[in-house]
Parts: sequence; structure tokens; C-alpha cells
Amino acid sequence: MHSSRVSEMCIAARGLPGPRVVGRVSAVVGMKLTASGISGAVGIGSRCRVTTTGGTAMDGEVVGVDATGVHVLPFGTWDGIGPGAAVEVVPGGASLRPGPGWIGRVVDPLGTPLDGRGPLPLGPERSVRAAPPPAFDRREVGARIGTGIKALDVFAPLCRGQRMGIFAGSGVGKSTLMSILARRAEADVIVVGLVGERGREVQDIIRNALGPEGMARSVIVAATGDTAPLMRRQAAATATAVAEALRDRGMHVLLMIDSVTRFAQAQREIGLSLGEPPAARGYPPTVFAELPQLLERSGPGAEGQGDITALYTVLVDGDDMNDPVADSVRGILDGHLVLSRRVAERGRYPAVDLERSLSRMLPDCHDAAENAVLGAVRSAIGRYADIEELVRIGAYQTGTDPETDQAIAIAEATERYLAQPREEAVSVDDAFAGLTEILRAAGHPAG
Repeated sequence: MHSSRVSEMCIAARGLPGPRVVGRVSAVVGMKLTASGISGAVGIGSRCRVTTTGGTAMDGEVVGVDATGVHVLPFGTWDGIGPGAAVEVVPGGASLRPGPGWIGRVVDPLGTPLDGRGPLPLGPERSVRAAPPPAFDRREVGARIGTGIKALDVFAPLCRGQRMGIFAGSGVGKSTLMSILARRAEADVIVVGLVGERGREVQDIIRNALGPEGMARSVIVAATGDTAPLMRRQAAATATAVAEALRDRGMHVLLMIDSVTRFAQAQREIGLSLGEPPAARGYPPTVFAELPQLLERSGPGAEGQGDITALYTVLVDGDDMNDPVADSVRGILDGHLVLSRRVAERGRYPAVDLERSLSRMLPDCHDAAENAVLGAVRSAIGRYADIEELVRIGAYQTGTDPETDQAIAIAEATERYLAQPREEAVSVDDAFAGLTEILRAAGHPAG
């Protein structure tokens, strides 16, 4: 009886709250709050709650520690908080408890419901900023996923467990393409991370892009552009953590983060506020350290798990594909889909730039006949690109070179063929059949 009583007391003791650790604000400069008296109880990523004498509270995250104290950034603003305010350490704050009960819900980056439908069912606790899984624990990328979009399925195919970037300037159809992919996704569940988006686009995603049927199998994590940089950065991490939780239950998850650029901009604001030196175009070094930590978390799961197929949008400033963030992301992911303003101005949507888009799953995800068709069409498009200006100004005369004439016929027919209304869905087999017919009509041996 004595042993049993001691065991019960030990279990009860573990359920008691730990000691309260409270310090004081010593300085607030811009977004950065410095606290004293808690250095031994926190580390990077720990959560703190700062309370004014009037009772107003704001949560923050520890982002730096030095001889002056602990540096904390807010999930909102430090309005009304000054020197002497209480800073209490929040135990276990940098974690979430996502699970299947989150499907169909809209949450903020801290896991608080935004849809007014009451509390969220809780799953097992997991870290928001988990490390990517070990490389040798992953399975191989799976089979090709049909999207119904001819330009993607032929020229930059997407496979199960692949991570693809969508690179686009403003106004060239990125949001439209994302909405099409969300509706047609061959996945058990869709997780959408809206990082720094316009407020109106949250409802637009729910009502138009996903619709009732799509929303019933989706989780949306939203942090609009007016939120603090810490919240915007957290949105991408939270969406990834939700996707990981569902993947661990054997589900195939389509993770869509819009956009990685705003994640990087949020990290830039955080880094600069801590005094980091700007490196490439104003981005501090931590931006390029954080990108692989985020992007490598998706992909194929281990044996017995599901997979995370991920789509990350990248806003290309001034259509410059050599932007530091775009260049870094392109080197990490398994492929990139480039939407071109030049193609959009010609009136072809989706405005996929066929020459600059690439899937690293090629050539293995196509069979031999499909690769032959793809190679022939790509070759014709490349040859046409070399003389396009001459053709447009009439400097090239038909009949001068038979192979060039054939390339022009194939490229122009392909351009017309790939124009596709958003409501139209074409199977992969039919997409290749259409291109085979174009090659045949032009007299190409691959037709």
C-alpha cells in the first residue's frame, strides 16, 4: 500500500505546474524587448509573456541572448509595455498539438482557431520548428501526380513527395494556378500556409479556390500582411508542423506555402532588428540558414508514414530569377515552375515558361515514348526561340531551312495547344497524345 501511495503521489506531482520564472523588462527598442532575470531559464525559441502594470499581456519569442539580457520579439506589438514590466517564461510554448481534428479548420500560426467554430481537438504534442528528418530515413519520391494542366504534366511533372517551387512576378497567374492545383490535388489532405497574404485572399482561398468540398479536406494556417514578422515566419513553420503530424499518420499531404519570399522577408525583419549585418540585397545570413531548415522538412516520409508533396511560391521582384531568395530556393527544391510575364502578355495561360521550368524527377517519371515526345518538342521550342525575333519581323523566309520550318510549326502549334482555360482538365495521356499529333502533323519522326 505504501509503494502504491508513493507512485500515485509521483504521478500527481508530475502534473503540477513547474516553478514560475519571472523577470523584468530592461529596454524596448523597436521590435526588440530586452529582459533581465530569466537568462538561466530560457533558450532560443522559448516563449515569454510580457504583462504591463495595467494587466495587458503580449506573448513573444526569445530570439537572442547576450550580456545585456534576453532579447524577445512579439507576436503582435509592444504597445503599452515599458521598462519594469513583468516577463514570465511560458513552459512548453514553442509546440503545437495538431491532428486529424484540425482538418476543415482555419487557424493562426499559434494554433488558435480563426473560423469561430470552437476549440480544436488536440493530437500529440510536437515542435513547431522541428528538424528535417534524416536523409537515410526517407523513402524514394513516388509516382507521378496528374494535375490536369498540360504544361505541368508534360514539361515539369510533379511526383508524390516532390518539392516544387512556383516562381512568378506579380499578376502573371500564380494565385490562379495555385487554386487549380488545390482543387485537383491527388492527396488525402491539403495544408495551406498563407504567409503575409492580403486579408481578403484568406476568404477567397476558402470560398473560391477550395470551395466546400476542398475545405472539408484542408487545413489553412493564415498570417496576413499586417501581422508581426514573428507571426509571418511562424505561419510557414506551423503549416509544415501540421503537415508532418498528418504525414506521420500515413496520409499523403499536399503542402502549399504562399509565399516563401514573405517568409524570408519576415526573417529579414527579425534579423535586422537584432543587429545582423545585411548580406545579399539586404537579407542577413540567417535568412539563408532558415530556408533549408524549412524546405527540407517536406518530402517523402519514412517507412510506414505518408508523404508531403510541397508547392512553394516565390515572388520574383522585377521578374529577376537571380534574386537571392529565388536563387537559394531554386537550389534546394526538386524542381521549379517559372511563370513568365512575357508568356502571359501573349495571352497564354497558364503562363508557364517552358524553357526555364524544370522538374528534377525527369526523365524517370516519364516512360521512353513520353520522353521522346518531350525531347522533340523542347528541341523545337529552343530552336524557335533562337530565331523568334527574325520570324516576327519577317527576316526569315519560309523554305530557307526545312528543319527550322519544322521547329516553327511545332513551336507555334504547341503554344496554341498549351493555352488552357482554368475549368479544363486534361489527363496526362491526352496531353501527350495532343503533342504527338502536333509532331506528326509537322512531319517529325517522334510523331
